[in-house]
Parts: sequence; C-alpha cells; structure tokens
Amino acid sequence: MSDAGFTEADRAFMTRAIELAQQGERRPGGSPIGCVIVLDGEIVGEGFNETALRCDPTAHGEVVAMRKAGARLGRMELRGATLYSTLEPCGMCCMASIWAKIGRIVYGAERRQVHPMYFEDRNLGIEDYLRDAHRSDLIWQGGLLSGRCAALYAGPEEDVPPAEQVNR
Repeated sequence: MSDAGFTEADRAFMTRAIELAQQGERRPGGSPIGCVIVLDGEIVGEGFNETALRCDPTAHGEVVAMRKAGARLGRMELRGATLYSTLEPCGMCCMASIWAKIGRIVYGAERRQVHPMYFEDRNLGIEDYLRDAHRSDLIWQGGLLSGRCAALYAGPEEDVPPAEQVNR
C-alpha cells in the first residue's frame, strides 16, 4: 500500500503512534494500539490501549489520547486536531472522535489487514460511522505506514487459539 497523500509530518506522528503501540504491548495489561492527537503541529495527547490495565472497556488508545488532550487543553472539543491511530478506529472511537470534534483521522492498518478479533462490529467500518456524522469538516485517511502497523497485530488468516482472542 502506498503512503501517497501523506506528509512527512504525518509519517512522523504515525511513527510515534507505533512506538506507543509497542510500549503498550510490552506493558502488562496494555495492548498494541497506539494513538497520537496533534493540534497545530504539536502532540497534545497520546496513549495506547489500556482496557485490561484499567479494567475499563472504554480505555482504547484513541480514548486515552483524547482524555489526555482534553485534560491538557482544558476542554473537550479538539476541533482542528488530527488523530493518528495504528489501527482503524472501532465504532466507539469513531463516535468519540465525532463528539470531540476531531477534524481528521489518520490510521495505519485497515481492518482487512488484521484478524477479525480486533473488531466487535464485524460488518461496519470507519466510513459507516463517519459518513453520517452530520459533520462536513471531518475527514479520514487510512493506510499510512500500513505494513508496519499491521505487523503489530495477528494477521487476518492467522490461527489464533480461541482463549487468546480478544473481543470474543
């Protein structure tokens, strides 16, 4: 997959999200989904998936990063910000992005590149959530550093034992 249409800054911010995903995988209770939120060229929030770590099903990397950005900026609206995620955001994270007024979502690995266990909503993708968001200012782009991002996860045909599958 080509990284055409992305800037060097996009690549740098996604590289940081990949680093966070790797940190998440190494941390007990963490998992390899990294996210960075950028506003005016500056990282204002970042995180990795902490659902098991915090015993909180909403602590996805994107939501963790949004919480940190909101706390840092002192507001819930992140209008004009770009969210970089190593994996195509799930429905919950798409809706949180809408509520936070994120302006742009950039993700690495697409759902077709990873095992289906990573998504609860088997038939809905990011476009299904965002297309009807009643926001004409929200854009999304997938596939940035997709090979590096997809390598963080089990592949779509990988034989993952049921006991090791997340979201099952």
